[in-house]
Amino acid sequence: MASAPSPQLFLAPFLIGVLLNAILYGVMLVQMLVYALRYRSDRAWFRYLALYLFIAETANLVCDVGLIYQPLILEYGNPEALAKSPLFLRADAIITVVISTPVQLFVAWRVKILMGSHVLSSVIAFLSIVSLVGGFAVSILTATHPDFSLSRIHSFQPAVAVWLISTAACDVVLTASLVYTLYTRKRRAFTGSVVDSYLNKIIRLSVHTGCITAVVALLDLLTFLLIPNTTLNFIWDLSLSKLYTNSLLSTLNARPSKEELTHGGPNVLFSEQARSPTSRSMIRVHEDPERNNNNLDTSVAGSSNSSLQIHVVREFESWMDLK
Repeated sequence: MASAPSPQLFLAPFLIGVLLNAILYGVMLVQMLVYALRYRSDRAWFRYLALYLFIAETANLVCDVGLIYQPLILEYGNPEALAKSPLFLRADAIITVVISTPVQLFVAWRVKILMGSHVLSSVIAFLSIVSLVGGFAVSILTATHPDFSLSRIHSFQPAVAVWLISTAACDVVLTASLVYTLYTRKRRAFTGSVVDSYLNKIIRLSVHTGCITAVVALLDLLTFLLIPNTTLNFIWDLSLSKLYTNSLLSTLNARPSKEELTHGGPNVLFSEQARSPTSRSMIRVHEDPERNNNNLDTSVAGSSNSSLQIHVVREFESWMDLK
């Protein structure tokens, strides 16, 4: 029988990872509520994707709670509990990749729509599918080799490396692509408009969330490879799926809703715009320095302003894929 690791190295990382997972689940619930209330006119499959992620993340949290409940409660005091991985650990990698892969494929689709590049979106999709296969391989290895002996852990390294390196590479590529596209199209289409503030926030969110998921995936890999025969990597691993879901929801929620584009309603995420009636009205008008040399008077009704407003609303809706 393989020697059991110390209780501290075995159970503490699991417990910390589960607690982080639960905290991020609470953050996700708030973002889900915001999305459900503000984007009722989004495409049906957008909303179905959000529902799917909610169900998958709930299942992930249940499995993670079961993962720590087994050794701490059901098998308390049993030495075998420290020599073998918990039963629910088999599902961890699979559930993580069936959450991260749809999120990455969704962003790949957005990159394709915005950039019109089949090559780049195909590279992102390929890396995402590779990480999916790697995640399934890790779960299969965990189920067939449940003990924590050093030799068994080393046998996991290729599958874990494929999974986490591919998912980190995918995050870096899609983040760079999305930020480049948003920035260049923002300069071309909306320079000088209050819409800039929305797009700047979306760009910052894309950088932050993409970097976070990539860094956490790499930390998961490095702790697994450099500190074997422990569970320290699960501090990062158990919260990874929640980071993907929260990153997607935060980006979706950063958009102005269709009602805000049309009526200038307040944005609950960006209160500084909600406090400014001028900015709320200007968001509906595309500022053209050649056409409007003076300050914009949004209270003046006219057919030219109305048609311009409709044009910009439709342009921004199409560009952000709100329609």
